[in-house]
Amino acid sequence: MPTIIKRKTAKTAKTAKTAKTSTTAASTKKPVSGKTTTTKSVAKKAAAKGLATPGAKSTPKLTPKLTPKPAPNAAQSPGLIAVGAAAPEFRAVDAAGKTVTLASLKGKPFVLYFYPQDDTPGCTVEACDFRDNRPKFAKFACPVLGVSPDSAESHRKFDAKYKLGLTLLADLAGPDGVPPIAAAFGVWQQKSMYGRTYMGIVRTTYVIDRAGRVAARFDRVKVDGHADAVLAAVQALG
Repeated sequence: MPTIIKRKTAKTAKTAKTAKTSTTAASTKKPVSGKTTTTKSVAKKAAAKGLATPGAKSTPKLTPKLTPKPAPNAAQSPGLIAVGAAAPEFRAVDAAGKTVTLASLKGKPFVLYFYPQDDTPGCTVEACDFRDNRPKFAKFACPVLGVSPDSAESHRKFDAKYKLGLTLLADLAGPDGVPPIAAAFGVWQQKSMYGRTYMGIVRTTYVIDRAGRVAARFDRVKVDGHADAVLAAVQALG
């Protein structure tokens, strides 16, 4: 009988020892991930990825608005003159030093073409095209007048070099840096080239009728064949 009690005690001690070992092993076992995950670490990772933390208030990211810088001498033109509207009054000196006004041209149709600069490739092609069509315009008693911000002396040299025989008006810039006739006809506009923004002449042609009103307008002119298109508009006046 004493022997049986001793065996039970030994067995019970062995079972207790095994249970204690299992409990210790379970308590010392590391998480599967190998790292302890906390709310702080979750927030840190979310912030790094630009994500909102669960339960946290979301603050929208604001993008600052960029305001474009105005171009130098950015005086605004009143706008292009609509077909059917009266042409603005103007006064300018031509290559010969003669003063030309709108009033001096009333009673006959005329062409008023605006171009950026004397003796530049596109402007030369356009001028020579009008030169070659002068006899056709003359049949309708329709003078062709070119306008640019160049001086009368510059016009004289340009006319002599290519034997243009056209009336070229000097639309010199005022104290504000703006050529007044170009501004009045709405062709002094903001332009850009190679990433640079500036104010300048946008190539435009007006056909003015005998009453001094705009009969036709050609915007952002492409010089090739332009004189023929303008001549057709003059012919349409009858």
